[in-house]
Amino acid sequence: MSTSLASLRALIQERFPDAVPFGTSGRTVQPVATGIPELDRALPRGGFPLGKLSTCEPQGGATSILRAACQATITSGDRAAWIDGAGTTTGAFWDAGPLLVRPRGEKQAIAAADLLLRCGGFRLVVLAGTELASADCVRLVRAAHEGGGAFVALTTQATMAALRLTTRIAPDSWRWHHDPFGDPADVREVRLHAEVRALGWNGRAQFTLPVQSHELRLSLDPGLADRRGVSRPAAPRGNRKRARGGSRGPGSR
Repeated sequence: MSTSLASLRALIQERFPDAVPFGTSGRTVQPVATGIPELDRALPRGGFPLGKLSTCEPQGGATSILRAACQATITSGDRAAWIDGAGTTTGAFWDAGPLLVRPRGEKQAIAAADLLLRCGGFRLVVLAGTELASADCVRLVRAAHEGGGAFVALTTQATMAALRLTTRIAPDSWRWHHDPFGDPADVREVRLHAEVRALGWNGRAQFTLPVQSHELRLSLDPGLADRRGVSRPAAPRGNRKRARGGSRGPGSR
């Protein structure tokens, strides 16, 4: 085992002292369940396969499903990691969740996934916000096979995927909290349709997930991407000086 992997394992054991130790017999026998009973029944053997790549299209509640899978993994005493390749996940929304990794760019995201998968310290590794080329898929599938954990990528295109999960929101399935005047205020829950495809396997499921509200941007996380898609070009030099100095009246010099 390389020095970098040995150091990473030591850090993981220090960071997650209550998790199942490395090399425990039988810890990787069962697939990784999502914690959603209806969906687990539709998945082969009841979960995401170990040592293989699974893909989930980033739409229709996919993030909530994979976050539930991470929470179920942690509850069972194992470790989970979420690689936020797009920089859209706030730390406040991730309290008591899986290890959150925020790489800078797609190359760092793929390198982080490769290292976390190969170390064998995480039962579930989720890669979000990064599209995988064919060479990247080969690299990460090998890493998942070496480490023995489940690897799920939120992507629309991925070769070598052993399992593909697609979800969509059922029409007219939104359930709302109402304000004192009876008008819809916040979404309470939504019903999803899921389709699972694997070699020789087709499964379908319908289930309801609660909806949680959170801030998309926090002042404590200035490095996160703006999920509204608003570009903010830097102000011209003269405008910045004027902003710092305040407005100038007609007679100012």
